[in-house]
Formats: sequence, C-alpha cells, structure tokens
Amino acid sequence: MADEIWIIDDDPAIRYVLEEYFDSQQMRARSFSDGASLEAALEEGPPDLVIADVRLDGESGLDLMQRLRERLEDLPVIVMTAYSDLDSAVRAFRGGAFEFLAKPFDLDEVGRLVAKALRRAPGRADTAGKEEELIGASPAFQHLVRMIGRLSASDVPVLITGETGTGKELVARALHRHSPRASKPFVAINTAAIPEDLLESELFGHEKGAFTGAEGRRPGRFEQAEGGTLFLDEIGDMPLKLQTRLLRVLAEGEYYRLGGHDLIRTDVRVLTATHRDLGELVRKGRFRADLYHRLKVIELKVPPLRDRREDIPALTDHFLRQAAREFNLPERSADESLIGHLAALPWPGNVRELRHLCQSMAALAPGEVIGIDDLPDEYRESRPGGDADRSWTRGMESELRRRLAGNEDDLHARFQAQFETTLARTAVAACDGNQSEAARRLGISRNTLARMLKS
Repeated sequence: MADEIWIIDDDPAIRYVLEEYFDSQQMRARSFSDGASLEAALEEGPPDLVIADVRLDGESGLDLMQRLRERLEDLPVIVMTAYSDLDSAVRAFRGGAFEFLAKPFDLDEVGRLVAKALRRAPGRADTAGKEEELIGASPAFQHLVRMIGRLSASDVPVLITGETGTGKELVARALHRHSPRASKPFVAINTAAIPEDLLESELFGHEKGAFTGAEGRRPGRFEQAEGGTLFLDEIGDMPLKLQTRLLRVLAEGEYYRLGGHDLIRTDVRVLTATHRDLGELVRKGRFRADLYHRLKVIELKVPPLRDRREDIPALTDHFLRQAAREFNLPERSADESLIGHLAALPWPGNVRELRHLCQSMAALAPGEVIGIDDLPDEYRESRPGGDADRSWTRGMESELRRRLAGNEDDLHARFQAQFETTLARTAVAACDGNQSEAARRLGISRNTLARMLKS
C-alpha cells in the first residue's frame, strides 16, 4: 500500500504543488488548511507522515505538531516555514520534528527528506529560546540552524570552524542557550589573547603561592563554568603543553589547580572554535592529534558572508536598528541602492565587518535613510559598476548596442537566456559537476538550476 502523506498549510498553492509532487511519486497525499480538520481526520486513521507549516491562519503549526505527537508518538513530522529564525528551528526539534525545511524548498529535497523520515524514527532535541543575532534565510545559514537545533540537547563536543568574523561565538552561545545547561554559566575565553604563562592559571586556577604574585587562591574558568559551558575560542593557538592538560580534563573529567594537591571533578561542556586548519597543524606537529579528534566529534562550519549574500539585507537592517538603539539615535534604515551595493562587496571581515560598518553609518549619517553616499570612502570606491568591477559588463554593453543598431527585437529574453546559461554552466563546472552544490552557491534551488541548464 502506498504511503499516505498529510500536508497542512494555509497556502493553497503550496498544498497543490506538494499534492502533485507526491502523486507523481506514487504516494497518497491529503491536504488540510487548518489544524481542526486535520485532527478530525485522525478519527479515520493516522497518516504515515505529516508536513506542517509553522505559521497557520489562527494557530501555530508547532503547537499542532505537539498535539499530534502526544497522540501518535512515532508519527514523523517535517516542519516547513518561510520565517527563518532559530527559535522556530529549535522549537521544531524540541517538539520532535524530523526536519526543519525552509521555504522556498526544492522538491527533490522534500522527496529525500520524506523517504528518510519514512525509513526511521524522527530525531529529537530538547531546547528552547532564541539567539537574536543569528539571522538569515540562505541555504548555508539554514543548514547551520538545523545543526544547532540537533546538537543543542547533547553534550557532544563541537568544533566550530570558520573565518574570522563569521560569528563562531554566537553559534557557541546558541548551543548553550538552547541546551539543558542554559541556566548555568556560559564562560568564553580567547586562548590566543592570553600569554602562555598565564593561560594555564586562567583555565585551571591556582593556589596561593603557586607562582610569584599568586597572593591567594583563584578559581579558573573550568570552575566558573561548572554545570554550564566553557567556550575555548582560537583553540588552534593553544600551546602544546596546555593541550596535554586539556586532553586529560576532557578524558577524565578532573584536574588540579596550578600549585594545588586537591583533585577537582568537573562537569562542563567544552565547545571550541578556530579559524585555522587544525588538520594542517596536526600534520606540522603543532597540535595534538588525539586532542584534535576528541574535539572534532562534530564540526560546525560557519559560512563566510560572501556565501550567504541573500542574508545581507536582513543583517544590515538588524545592525542599523541595533546601532540606533545603542547610540540613542533616531531609527536608521538603508535604501535599496545601498543594499544592492553592500550585497556585491567582498566582506573579508564577514558579519563582524558588516556590523561595524552599520554602526559607523548609523552614527555619522545625517539622515534616517542611509544611502551609498553615507559610506566611508574605502567602501564607496569599490562600488559595483566602478572601473575596477565593470570589465565584464562592457562586453555586454557593446553587444547590446550592436544588436540595437541592427534593429533586433526581444533582446531582454535573449540576453537573459544567455546570461542564465552562462551562469549555470560556469557554476556547475566550478563545482566539479555537483549540481546541488552549484545551486547552493548561486543561491537558487536545484530545480531552477536544472531549468537554466536545459534552456
């Protein structure tokens, strides 16, 4: 007998698309516009899987999911939403959702998730809350959100990697704030910012007289984080001697203060982060291989801003509003020309660089609406369309003028088709033929990429 999939969404277009898709896959689909009608249908027998929108007309899809799972504990539920925030993802996993799916979605991805959900029991997570500054709806960001939702309830070691300024500490804080340890301390330390001869005392504490200047007992960061989370940033810069001590604490859950004789037991979740390639440091003998493998049980890669350009408008709006509140200024907003300009910049400093730029513009701009002319000189000079960036458009301009002079018609459609084909083929080639990766890098669905290639 064919699997029966129930769809609940107050958007008839979404219901229609999913019904047609499941019909083409030889699955039985039944759709509902509200929770009451779906729950009434349960009297006739349960489905094999439910796909539920987070926001329904008059109620929360997450509340509905909770009621469904109270009645049918093993019922797989896939949650979908156009509102991409960490709180929804975390609540979805807490309620027992199998997966969190952001709109617009790729039907091939829906099919894979449904097949996976029907094969095994849904995953669980136990977490709550919201990390305000983790903002974005791009595919790269959504993958990160899903991973946070899945990992927050466990004590599994997580190594957070990414370029400087991508927000690795925010990810660590999110893992803590959505975990059972949320009521306990979150303690962060940048191991690269503390001199080597002080770092051991900073981590493990010291007894009176342990070294010159140690005039009394001092607890270390492990003691301060007891029961909570200790975040070690820039772990790749930790000296080898301290790597050995850290490994022992992680393996045995106990340590001595510097100069002390009393064994201290510790219950701390350790999260680490680095912008460096730890694997390469291991090969060079500058990082312990055994510590590397213990820390990297799970690796969370935080994408650079250039790989999530779709998030720049939302991030810009958030940072401008935040800066206006912090500096006691009138509300600030960005005009469309500025947003388009910012979306095309390289952002070597990533989200941190964008935040600092927004703070500068909010403080110095004369008006409430900020435009390109309010940018500092170094950002205006790299404006898209300037002499340094226009070489690729000059050829197009020349070809367009030639065709206009030849009285050709329908030029928009012709140029658009050529542009999309070039974009698609180049991206697929750069990704070694991996169409899913090419679509992710372009910020489009795999179906859209396939259409572009066929055209």
